[in-house]
Amino acid sequence: MRQKIVAGNWKMNKTLQEGVQLAIEVDKLVAALKNNDVKVIIAPPFIHLTEVKKTVKSGISIAAQNCASEDSGAYTGEVSATMVKSTGAEYVIIGHSERRQYYNEGNKLLFKKTQLALTNGLIPIFCIGEVLAERELNKHFEVVKSQIVEGLFDLSVDDFKKVVVAYEPVWAIGTGKTASSDQAQEIHKFIRDTIATKYGQAVADGISILYGGSCKPSNAKELFAKPDVDGGLIGGAALVASDFIGIVTGF
Repeated sequence: MRQKIVAGNWKMNKTLQEGVQLAIEVDKLVAALKNNDVKVIIAPPFIHLTEVKKTVKSGISIAAQNCASEDSGAYTGEVSATMVKSTGAEYVIIGHSERRQYYNEGNKLLFKKTQLALTNGLIPIFCIGEVLAERELNKHFEVVKSQIVEGLFDLSVDDFKKVVVAYEPVWAIGTGKTASSDQAQEIHKFIRDTIATKYGQAVADGISILYGGSCKPSNAKELFAKPDVDGGLIGGAALVASDFIGIVTGF
């Protein structure tokens, strides 16, 4: 069985003190869940990682939102995968649509980051997805395939099996447009089929593919019922503990 995962990406929100308080609230709610087989992950800003890691007691895992493409050196302001690992974090988000869009991170750079994450014992949550213009031109399959092939397909089978994939319909985030659960299933199945062409069906069937498009407590159940949707990468709803747990209980 594939791992069910709900990961909360806090983005650039919350002071350290506010972040610790949010982590406490989420931790209490997770601890109260019965028969929970969902891997819960929270991804606070870099400066929160160590304190949030100390705070959670219920089995929540911690992720960084990014890591550098170099392991060390004169790269002012960057945070390496080695540093992330030293905080106790277990995961790192790589290639989020905002990193691709605002910081021009391309597939080759993201492959390098993925390799560094794996070398340092971190599990990459590798993000892919098309923007509105690409969706309207019916290029979404082409775009997503190139992101997977160029960003991940040079990994060994053993390394690839450690990766979590997150699909973000960038066109449906903050645009007023929405992606249906059927659209989510269609692209998730395409992603899994694409993986199978390189690594085989057994490996593809073992990879968790998360949905990253405006998942809320009100639509989580419908999305997670789809056979190729294994959870969510959550943005805004992750900043409210009760909303986030409402998504976790959507399975």
